[in-house]
Amino acid sequence: MLQPKKTKFRRQQKGRMKGNTKRGAELSFGSFGIKALEECWITSRQIEAARQAITRRMKREGQLWIRIFPDKPVTKKPAEVRMGKGKGAPEYFVARVSPGRILFESEGVALDTAKEAMRLGSQKLPIKTKFIVRRDFVLQ
Repeated sequence: MLQPKKTKFRRQQKGRMKGNTKRGAELSFGSFGIKALEECWITSRQIEAARQAITRRMKREGQLWIRIFPDKPVTKKPAEVRMGKGKGAPEYFVARVSPGRILFESEGVALDTAKEAMRLGSQKLPIKTKFIVRRDFVLQ
């Protein structure tokens, strides 16, 4: 699963998500993609599940790009521990996603195959997504 090799600080504050994405809102590598329509934290497990679903449906043809990376640590304290005594240990990593962000891109497969693969991948994610196609894409 995806996680950073090294972080400057072990723990982060929650922060808040508001507004649309500032970058990563256009297709850069492939002709097809899925775009987020809501904001949320997507865990590395969810990203991996979506990646597996997409690559299995594409039968390992073409190429797939993951455009998000889980770099935010989420901490958790053990069960039945009293309040206080500091912040918990990092449990897993998440990627912050705001509306308009491209999550996955693909290239080298037919339009209907890509659409079905991205649909299966988006079912593994906790947000509403939209299938998008490059503007200058031409059917062969």
